[in-house]
Amino acid sequence: MSLDDWQLPPAREGRPAPEELEARRRGTAAYREEPEEGVAVARRLVGGVPCTFLEVPVPALTLLYFHGGGYRMGDAEGWLGIASRIALAARARVILVEYRLAPEAPFPAALHDAASVYDALVTVEEEGLDAAPFVGGDSAGGGLAAALAIAARGARVPMPAGLVLLSAWLDLTVTKPTYDSNAATDLFISKRSLREAAEIYLQLHDPSDPLASPLFADLSGLPPILLLASCHEALLGDTTAFASRAAAAGVPVQAHLVPDVPHAWPAIDPEIPESTTAIGTIARFLTTTSAP
Repeated sequence: MSLDDWQLPPAREGRPAPEELEARRRGTAAYREEPEEGVAVARRLVGGVPCTFLEVPVPALTLLYFHGGGYRMGDAEGWLGIASRIALAARARVILVEYRLAPEAPFPAALHDAASVYDALVTVEEEGLDAAPFVGGDSAGGGLAAALAIAARGARVPMPAGLVLLSAWLDLTVTKPTYDSNAATDLFISKRSLREAAEIYLQLHDPSDPLASPLFADLSGLPPILLLASCHEALLGDTTAFASRAAAAGVPVQAHLVPDVPHAWPAIDPEIPESTTAIGTIARFLTTTSAP
């Protein structure tokens, strides 16, 4: 297949990133976590998109993973730690996608990149996986993973084996009550920062478009979903609403709501016990869902 078969919204021109955002990108790039020992790291293009592969010997499954950062920050290098821990725990090949960022590349550029990689992975001629990969991500990356699955269903390509959504941003209208009720306990995400990120990414596109806000999509026919969120984060409402809608649509759903942890804690604070537990939860979901 080609990307034309996915029937995605057309690409749009972006705008330069302001210096303030460039400075924030440089600041986040300064924090790098090395991959765990025993995980091989390789970088190559898939579907024309830069990707980083983290593999254990003889991987049993593949997880396509999208980093967070509000669609405007972040890169694969900053997510080597969590990706390598998932690879070890699940005996998996984890592929981090270097999707384009806004405002230089607004919606739907990130989804175009995600679809290009996924299409290549499920096309025998190019990558030749034995089975469709799992798809996952944290924060904005979780929203992108869900949007990819919705787009794949419409494109009639093989569906992902399952979805792993960690502290996922699934509603770019930024209207959930937990943006206010958890404002005092979420030290990383605020309603203001979410609105800013949504504007930078959408640039006047409709925020209720299901490919931008998967919460508003028809969720029937999606594969099994694992959702994890902090009880005290602003995006808690995105997770609970998405879990309810997916279950109502007949999708197998597991939702784990964890107290006293930050947003996207397995990526942000890997040393706490709850992060180890979360990696184990993800690994069990991947291995049991992929079992014949």
